[in-house]
Amino acid sequence: MRVVIQLRPPADLVTAVVDPGTRVAPADVAGEVPGFALDLDFEPVAIPRVNNPTYSLSPEHASVLVRGELDDDPAVRRQISQFDSITGIFADPAIEPVLTCGGDAAVGDWRRVGELLRGTDLADAGLTGAGVALAIVDTGINAEQVDRVRGGHITIDAARSWNPSGVTGTPGRFPVDHGTMCAFDAAIAAPEATFLDLPVLRSTRQGQTTMDGLLSDALAGYAHLRTVLTDQPAATRALVVSNSWGSFSPDWDFPVGQPGNYSDNPNHPFNVIVGSLEAAGADILFAAGNCGRDCPDGRCAYPDRPISGANSHPSVLSIAGVDTGKQRVGYSSQGPGRLADRKPDVCSYTHFSGSQAFGADEPDTGTSAACPVAAGLIAAIRTKYSATALPPAQLRALVQRTALDRGGKGFDYDYGYGIADSAALLAELHGTANRA
Repeated sequence: MRVVIQLRPPADLVTAVVDPGTRVAPADVAGEVPGFALDLDFEPVAIPRVNNPTYSLSPEHASVLVRGELDDDPAVRRQISQFDSITGIFADPAIEPVLTCGGDAAVGDWRRVGELLRGTDLADAGLTGAGVALAIVDTGINAEQVDRVRGGHITIDAARSWNPSGVTGTPGRFPVDHGTMCAFDAAIAAPEATFLDLPVLRSTRQGQTTMDGLLSDALAGYAHLRTVLTDQPAATRALVVSNSWGSFSPDWDFPVGQPGNYSDNPNHPFNVIVGSLEAAGADILFAAGNCGRDCPDGRCAYPDRPISGANSHPSVLSIAGVDTGKQRVGYSSQGPGRLADRKPDVCSYTHFSGSQAFGADEPDTGTSAACPVAAGLIAAIRTKYSATALPPAQLRALVQRTALDRGGKGFDYDYGYGIADSAALLAELHGTANRA
């Protein structure tokens, strides 16, 4: 089974792993672990200690993760759990793009989505995403495709982009795929954002050639984003992270209730690093998923509560989908969430003619499209409202409070708090600024 092992090595090793300029070999951290095939290509990742509401990466607090393949024999797991240096063994499930069952024609196009997002009002207010780092954690971006269809130009920051181990390619020049759709959709509201390309879904397992991202790849990507965020000046700190992927099957996970579980476990290292990145100032959005009862994706294997793991994290915006007619799309996953009950948070627009990433007549679909559409709106807001002035938790609360209620009773498990409403959000921010 693919796992990540959490260790507490000597403080000098922890310090070295925390330092982004220092390379540490996995074997120097893990040593010899019986029944565990260490992945020598995966760089160790530092995980902060949770001390609510703070997170600490100091050497006396932080731990370090390595990944590899663990023997399925439960006795092996029990044996290595007794090692003094090992503090946890966690599932490393496969992660995949949030695709849809498809088949229905597009409802409107990306220009209509821009109108619904009040793109002109955002631009008139100077909220274009200029200077805001917008990370697309996906299959990689093809900027040429985005520019060709939009008729504009998106900026790719190669220096702050990141590839997982074993993935070659240049930021902004990956094959046209799911990540290209996500970048296109984020640019609708934030055309001047600076895009960071993190193609975590392009990684492959050892010995295989099929594209099959692992949660540990996303975890390492988030460790990189932590450095991106902390390198920014506090006065203008802004990082928006769009994630249109998830883990769809309990077969890839430890059972719920076991310490190594991901889906329901706030202490899984990825869920911890998500919380720590948000606490440091990042706005993190996840697709709610396409396991809605009306038209679930064929990969959906949870019998209920399909919004799981980081997609249901209390510190992220979990995004459901509506079409341009403001009707919920049948594949959009419904709550409650597994880490936080009130999921999804809000809806955004999907199933429209947009990027042409999958063909000229194929719509941008799924909560995969809704998530970056919403991420673009958040990036637009961040143009003038830094994370220092307006922390992510406060902005999430504003997005929830100003959402257009579609269920008629406030929060519900279909629409969350409603459809993210740019006009109401702008009015609230303007009113807050005037009161200040």
